[in-house]
This record gives sequence, structure tokens and C-alpha cells, in this order.
Amino acid sequence: MKDNNCIFCKLANGDIPTNVIYEDEMFTVIMDAAPASKGHALILPKDHYANIYELPEETAAAALVLAKKLAAKMTDALKCDGLNVVQNNGEAAGQTVFHFHMHLIPRYQDGDDFITWNHAELTDEEKTAAYEKLKNACK
Repeated sequence: MKDNNCIFCKLANGDIPTNVIYEDEMFTVIMDAAPASKGHALILPKDHYANIYELPEETAAAALVLAKKLAAKMTDALKCDGLNVVQNNGEAAGQTVFHFHMHLIPRYQDGDDFITWNHAELTDEEKTAAYEKLKNACK
């Protein structure tokens, strides 16, 4: 189902013209308007899901299969040295458009555009507490 107020729904369904590099019955893949690197693309489901929590398992599986397929094609076409597949959920995680999407970001050996993060400095107690919560939640 499409959300008429969602910019990514409009892009994915052709209501707003964009640079489409791939399309099938479930997804449209477009060039990112504010790319992190040369060739940065977005996988957009045609149906609206705000984030991974709303995404049906079948759509999630199909999105990852498509990411794998396009990663190989992008690497070959762009001669990039690596590729990030990035998916953010929630504002705290960097999501700015609340329509599930996956970034395919080609990376180049001589580029300075790598995704990095600082490693958290957690106590042994904090690590153990998180482990216990997750172990119990994931049963």
C-alpha cells in the first residue's frame, strides 16, 4: 500500500521523475539525490513501510537478495573497491525519511568517504547485562 504523503512512495512509484537504475514489481532502485559517493543508490519498496519493524519478512528477504544482485553489478560497472549496504531505523539511527530503504554505497580505495563509528567503551557489567537481555529476548 502506498502512502500519498511519502516522498519515497512517490519516487518508487514514478509519481516524481528520478534516475531509476532498476525496477521490478516490488522495488525501484534510484540514484541518491545527496550521494555519499559516486554511484550511491537507494532500494525503495513500492509499498510503504516506515522501517524494518513494519517490513514483511518476504519483502525483507527480497530486498537483501536484490542488494546482493545490485552490489555485484555496481562493483563491476563502477570498478569500486568495496560497497556498503546500509539501512537505518529511527531518528536515533540516522533515518531521515520514514520509508524503509537500503543504501548501496560504492567505496573507493583512495576515497575519504568511509562510514566509521567510535567503539563504545562499556564495562564488563554493561556488556553482560546487554548480552543477558538479548539472549533472553532472542529465544
